[in-house]
Amino acid sequence: MNAKTVVFGVIVFGLASAALSINDTKLGNEYRWIVVDGPYACASKEDLRQITKHYTDETELQMVNELRAYYLIAGTIVQLVREDSSSGMSQIHFAGITRDLWTYTRFLSKRPVTDPYGVIETPEASGLVSVPATDTSDTRERSGATPAPYASPQPTVSPVPRTTPAKP
Repeated sequence: MNAKTVVFGVIVFGLASAALSINDTKLGNEYRWIVVDGPYACASKEDLRQITKHYTDETELQMVNELRAYYLIAGTIVQLVREDSSSGMSQIHFAGITRDLWTYTRFLSKRPVTDPYGVIETPEASGLVSVPATDTSDTRERSGATPAPYASPQPTVSPVPRTTPAKP
């Protein structure tokens, strides 16, 4: 092997590893998609263990009524708060739920998953990230655009001439 091949190989390897690490950005590290349906999100690790190991309809009903268990829906995006690799659990944050919940890490995916409607949720669309509101009146004033009228169009005169009988 000559020196050019070695240098070229090092450069390609460096660029490839840098490109692969781009996938590990904010979205990949902080957000996950749910892959299961069921009452598998709990306020405490012990509640999560209880509902998954000793699952009965009665246990589920009791824990859901006491707000100790929450339903996960496949395809929902959540924000990852922290991972506990020793227990295999992750603490997650849902948009619209004020407390952070625990679920098993195996119920989460780093890759996007479609929800029941076939849509892939994004942090902005789910409410996890606030999107600055745009003022549409400013853009209309600058562009000179005006709102379209919503009235129905008026009927027009028929193109066929009226024939009147000739007077004798």
